[in-house]
Amino acid sequence: MATRTDNRDRTRAADRNSSSSTRSNRSSGERSAFSWNGGNNTGPLLGALAAGAAIGIGANWARKFLMQQTEAMAGDWDDILALEHKATLATFDMLLTTGDTDTMKRTLLIKKLSYALEKHAHMEEAVVYPALRLANETVDADHLEHEHGYVKTFLYELDNMAKDSPNFLARVREFRELIAQHAKMEEEQVFPRFKTAIGEEQNAKITSLMNKEGVKMN
Repeated sequence: MATRTDNRDRTRAADRNSSSSTRSNRSSGERSAFSWNGGNNTGPLLGALAAGAAIGIGANWARKFLMQQTEAMAGDWDDILALEHKATLATFDMLLTTGDTDTMKRTLLIKKLSYALEKHAHMEEAVVYPALRLANETVDADHLEHEHGYVKTFLYELDNMAKDSPNFLARVREFRELIAQHAKMEEEQVFPRFKTAIGEEQNAKITSLMNKEGVKMN
């Protein structure tokens, strides 16, 4: 007849075998649910997200990391700014599809627009426009920076305007037109001319400095 001691010994032996089997399976190729490598090139990005989600802290760091990766993949400084122009105009288009009863959606989109434009303007004013002035492109740099003042005025007006105002969409259309014309001047005239005049080293330096300023705003 098996004693209690015999039963306890059998149970402990079974637990040891189960634990040994689990370790063997992991070492033979199974990945932990918290593994940073997914078996492809997305490892670093997934790792940043997993770290923030798993430990509940560092969310801002993870977001900055992802922003850096996105901007790095976008290309040179002018490519990044052009990409942001497109994203901003897309936000305007979303606003223009709203109705007067969509007050919460309008409020959220205005906040999104404000953040995007403030970050964009900061990068240009801190890096790109000073570089233009040093390259004797002062007139265009001053003109473009002057237009940023109107951008801030529009943002202030829309932020404080009643979101169910019958004039809301009309002001959004005017604002979008200003941004579209501003972006067109930069992308088709000023930036291509400036980029052609500078060397690869200066171009890389502007890209690096602008990305650093962008991260500060995240």
